[in-house]
Amino acid sequence: MGKDLERDLGLFAVIAISMGAMIGSGIFILPGIAMAEAGPAVILAFVIAAILVVPAALSIAELGTAMPEAGGDYVFIERGLGPSFGTIAGLGTWLMLMLKGSLALYGGMFYINFIYTLPTWDLAIPGLGATLAIPGVRALGITFAIIFIAINLIGVKQTGGIQLVMVIVMLVILSVFVAATIIQVDGANYDPFFSEGPDGVLTATALVLVSYAGVTKVAAVAEEIENPGRNLPLGLLVSLVVTAFLYALLVFVLVGVMEAEDLAASEEPMALATELLFGESILFGIPVGTLAVVGIILAAVLALVSTANAGILTASRYPLALSRDDLFLKKFEYIHPRFNTPTVAILTTGAIIIFIVATLEVDEIAKMAGAFQILVYILVCGALIAFRERDLEWYDPDFYTPGYPWVQLFGIVSGVFIITQMETQEIVGSIAIVIFGFVWFKWYAEDKIEREGVAKGLARRRAGKQFVEDTEAQLERSDEYEVLIPIRQDLTREQEDALLMTAAPIVQRRGGHIRIIRFDEVPDQVPLDTAAEELTEADVEFEKRTDELVRYLEVPVEVGEIVSHDTRHAVVNFAERSGADLVLARQKATSRLDTLFGRDGDWILEHAPCDVVFVQNEQRTTVDEIAIVTDQSPFNDPLKVELADAMAETLGARVRFLYAMSTDAPDELVETIEEYHAELDEICTVPVESSIVRTNDDVEGLSAELESADLVMLSTVTHHRLPDLVVEQRSDRIAAAIEQPVLLVHSKQTRRGSFLRPILERVLFD
Repeated sequence: MGKDLERDLGLFAVIAISMGAMIGSGIFILPGIAMAEAGPAVILAFVIAAILVVPAALSIAELGTAMPEAGGDYVFIERGLGPSFGTIAGLGTWLMLMLKGSLALYGGMFYINFIYTLPTWDLAIPGLGATLAIPGVRALGITFAIIFIAINLIGVKQTGGIQLVMVIVMLVILSVFVAATIIQVDGANYDPFFSEGPDGVLTATALVLVSYAGVTKVAAVAEEIENPGRNLPLGLLVSLVVTAFLYALLVFVLVGVMEAEDLAASEEPMALATELLFGESILFGIPVGTLAVVGIILAAVLALVSTANAGILTASRYPLALSRDDLFLKKFEYIHPRFNTPTVAILTTGAIIIFIVATLEVDEIAKMAGAFQILVYILVCGALIAFRERDLEWYDPDFYTPGYPWVQLFGIVSGVFIITQMETQEIVGSIAIVIFGFVWFKWYAEDKIEREGVAKGLARRRAGKQFVEDTEAQLERSDEYEVLIPIRQDLTREQEDALLMTAAPIVQRRGGHIRIIRFDEVPDQVPLDTAAEELTEADVEFEKRTDELVRYLEVPVEVGEIVSHDTRHAVVNFAERSGADLVLARQKATSRLDTLFGRDGDWILEHAPCDVVFVQNEQRTTVDEIAIVTDQSPFNDPLKVELADAMAETLGARVRFLYAMSTDAPDELVETIEEYHAELDEICTVPVESSIVRTNDDVEGLSAELESADLVMLSTVTHHRLPDLVVEQRSDRIAAAIEQPVLLVHSKQTRRGSFLRPILERVLFD
């Protein structure tokens, strides 16, 4: 039996964790780099970056109160957008937090090195008689990492308390620094303010936006927050506002007291600014300058190591949540029986951070972490929209984001825009992480889970509603309808009769007429005018037979003959000249050999200016049930529904919609299909039945269900020759497996969307 985490993080602990994750590299490392990009307008870049984070912070606050679980934004994305996106977000953010924590440790040690040169550590390698020289900055960073790993192992309560103390001390020191230096700013340093132009400000904004990444990381421990409905949103907003104000104020001071060149080239801008301002000044025998430098370095170290501490705390919750959801190794789900902390996750996270600090230069990688974090912000906003629009009964947050959905849409659009301002290396790195997460999901997790994201169900429902609206519009159409029935010389009377009985109902409903045209094909060497003048015995028989066929029909029928050298071109050309709305033609069962060499039917499907329906196994028979079978998607083309409804109304039959799904398909999919069929029942004029077949063999399962049907309607698409020799289309396999008459329907709407539609259907209904 799994164990739950203890809820013992209050409001101040939430603020401390969030601010501790934010106040770090943003002020102590990045101002110089950002100054080089934007000039004095770097102040504005920090403000803009804070505004861009607001949509994600508000979304996290709402989602966190609805689902207070360990894992934070990973959980929200996984539940909202699906396990594949959740895996990408979980693994990627875990790695990015570790990299950011490593950078914080590394940067913090540089501040210590500013006043005391850290000695190199010589580490003896047992058995090799050699030593490994570890720079002092890295060695001290590893030491701090080990300390924080131990603290996190003891318990989150101790972590939150220590974090609170560090944040308070750090804020006091930074506040004193601002108060002592703001009166010394030089207004000339801000002129010209936009020295690098708008592009420089946007580039700097993209760079410093990672400074606010920590505002959402506290949601990773939402399961351990007491009264999350109040403490989570309030803690997030307070920490973001305070941090943004502090960033803007500190950068304002740095720009005002330092020369632009010095600030842009500085690796320790806060320490350098303090040294420049106070130098060796002495007050009442006390070396004020030295104390000021030591104080600001203490603040920097506290800020950066607290960022690292928060990174270990929050990062370790990602593999925990992934493991709980069967997306990662189960050993990461282990909770220590005494301390109630995820021991394996913390140890693994800490080990990776130690490895990074000891071996890698992580500053560029941290920039890529910022790009991926923006992607996570975009996904979080999308997840919230999915939850809201799906209208789930269990989704009942204690806090609702004001300004929905415009706030989320702003977050998505602005996030995409900022990503375009980043360097190619950062974008490529983020794409690589996305690919890795997707591959891991496909290789490890896909077969282990059956759930799906809310967005997938929402997309299905929206697609279903759109199909219902399109179908209703199709059924209400009143414009006259022309059906072209092309026939050949070898067509029997029974086959002609079956084609007419198929075409008549829709023409009776809409008005219009039927054109029965016999297409005679003659060799190329025979002149067409000569062939047209010849009246054969077969021609006379055709005219008599068609006269008899149309006597009992209550629709206008025109009969004609066309002589050509190429029947398929003649059919398409005539349909275009006559303005036909539908071509209804007989077609033999699909042959693999015909597919290889190309079929006339496929050419007509591709080039016809109108809808096309092919009839197989045609015969005159009593029709009591018309079965409509869908392919990858459960949604039918409006044309299929209109044809079936018109025929059933004329023949006194009923319509049955069939959809086959795998035995392990989610219940949400079943509910979506049932709702869709119920809505079709409301708009159709004939009785409608719904059949959902759970089977792992679509053809066999559907064939058994179709035994009671008198007429079967399937969708068809253009055959692509060689690919269809390898994988035969399901509609062809079903048509070959049954004996009833089959209508293969191909509408213009399907043809227009033929490129994206199969991809979308596979994503939504696989």
